[in-house]
Amino acid sequence: MESPILRYAFFEGRIVPFPEAKISIGTHCVQYGTGAFAGIRGYLDDDGETINIFRLPDHAERLLNSGRLLRAELPFDRDALAATITSLVEKNAPTGDVYIRPFIYKPAVQLTPRLRGMGDELAIYMLAMGDYLPLDRGQRAIVSSWCRIPDNAIPSRGKLTGAYVNSSFAKDEAEEKGADEAIMLNTSGKVAEGSGCNLFIVRHRTLVTPPVTGDILEGITRRSILQMASDAGVPVEQREIDRTELYVADEAFFCGTGVQLAWIESVDGRAVGQSQMGPITKHLRSVFFDTVRGRDRRYADWVTPVRKRVAATA
Repeated sequence: MESPILRYAFFEGRIVPFPEAKISIGTHCVQYGTGAFAGIRGYLDDDGETINIFRLPDHAERLLNSGRLLRAELPFDRDALAATITSLVEKNAPTGDVYIRPFIYKPAVQLTPRLRGMGDELAIYMLAMGDYLPLDRGQRAIVSSWCRIPDNAIPSRGKLTGAYVNSSFAKDEAEEKGADEAIMLNTSGKVAEGSGCNLFIVRHRTLVTPPVTGDILEGITRRSILQMASDAGVPVEQREIDRTELYVADEAFFCGTGVQLAWIESVDGRAVGQSQMGPITKHLRSVFFDTVRGRDRRYADWVTPVRKRVAATA
């Protein structure tokens, strides 16, 4: 089977063939999870000639903020990082949808678990990627027995690599129980998010999502959906959500770079609404995909277009 990894990566300050982007097994980030990453999608525009990178400056800024949590010092500001990612996309010249993974990491081979004195590096690679969760049907979710890590332990607002063991516990549990995805509660017993995605519910025609102070990732897709809903006149609340609200919600969906916008059919075996995609979810999903495919220009400033290279004719 052909690897989805694209040919080139950014590693130690330059673009190199992906197989050359290697680190030691003793690297601090491998031993202690001292890294931070971003997940960015590029969508093939309906014109068939452009890759639309979704909210690239916002992703670059959040990655640098995650790096600040790790006390990382890198020679990039937001615009320079975004330009580096764009250059890699141009070099790889993808022909379809892609996932871009920039990664800040501590490269030192050192046994002490600390952040200072470990050095800092940036690597970026890309892969061809379709749907992370199946979007042609609703998602079966369970409330996980694993709690979301609190901010005073490992901050969820940063995409810190070591923290995703917490997500992995929840994802395994969900799949082993026959579900597609987990819903995690925080240590206060309130709904936080999915294993690797944010969560929305609809109650009484109001779109509701947990606040950024509820041990969740400050999701960029989440922020986009809040804006789209507000522009469409949908009432929005950012507040704590009780577990049992999941069972009486009219609609629910996951959102994020990976999952995009995936509607939830059931939670803990209980149907959400009528077990079908609801009208608010359907509208938001339509606007989202119309935006990333270049069909809706209202949010054109959310995409960074990269023209595909065309091979020269003989």
